[in-house]
Amino acid sequence: MTARETPAHPFTHLDSAGQARMVDVTDKVPTVRSATAAGFVACGPSVVAALRDGSTPKGDVLAVARIAGIQGAKKCADLLPLAHVIGVHGAAVDLAIEDEGVRVTATVRTADRTGVEMEALTAVAVAALAVVDMVKGLDKSVRIENVRLITKTGGKSGDWHRPID
Repeated sequence: MTARETPAHPFTHLDSAGQARMVDVTDKVPTVRSATAAGFVACGPSVVAALRDGSTPKGDVLAVARIAGIQGAKKCADLLPLAHVIGVHGAAVDLAIEDEGVRVTATVRTADRTGVEMEALTAVAVAALAVVDMVKGLDKSVRIENVRLITKTGGKSGDWHRPID
């Protein structure tokens, strides 16, 4: 045990010498797991109006962001060095235009050895980045806010749901 860990909360991504490692999940049995994450892209009234009437110069913002989010979920392990390469068996990214901007929600599902929380969070973050990219010419002050895990199901730790925030 290193000085950085306690018996109740060992650092699972460090080896006995304190070096980073990917956790070995080889012996774990695949189970059905899912995770939902959400975030928000805050936009000014002129951007919201352009989104609602379809007049954004780069085209269909929500369609591009939806596909970008799905691609982000599938590329999670390429972005996060200790994330496992897992089968993303389902990914849905939903975007809703609201008075203050765009709400982004992603649900990712798998039948694998480890969860998809990071894939769901990555899907939301990448979809939100795509919205920013698509509207930044209209308003450079758009911003991504409150990207967070909402729920996860399956796996050894069981189900978890964020209290209403």
